[in-house]
Amino acid sequence: MVSDRDEGPVPLEYRLGYLLKHAQAKLTRTSAEALAPYGVDGHELAVLVVLAGDETLSQVEVAGRLGVDRTTMVSLVDGLEDHGLVARRRSPQDRRRNIVELTPAGRDCLDRAERARRAAERRFLAPLDEQTADVLLRALRVLVVEEAVGG
Repeated sequence: MVSDRDEGPVPLEYRLGYLLKHAQAKLTRTSAEALAPYGVDGHELAVLVVLAGDETLSQVEVAGRLGVDRTTMVSLVDGLEDHGLVARRRSPQDRRRNIVELTPAGRDCLDRAERARRAAERRFLAPLDEQTADVLLRALRVLVVEEAVGG
């Protein structure tokens, strides 16, 4: 690890922000290539994953879980609906709420795209041994998920 001592500028390839940004870009490219045959991108797959849970969710609730604004959510659901992967319906309890549900085609797409995503992640992490990859994933969960929950 790079020392905290002030010895001049730290080269880019040792800076956390630089490394995270470029690792994310590489993973995004790898995932996009893997998901392309299924007609979804990473954002759309995330919507399908959230909708696959046991709860019936409104469009606004899905947006909240994904951390996206309402306009972006409408666009995502529109695209998924156009491809027959999700269906919207009015909530019987509150006509102002749109319930979004996976269609059978959406479930099938989710299953196949998830397998492709997992394979892409394995390829991305392949330069690391299994223990190092597990440590990396655990550390990132602590920084991202636990920070969001506890912060």
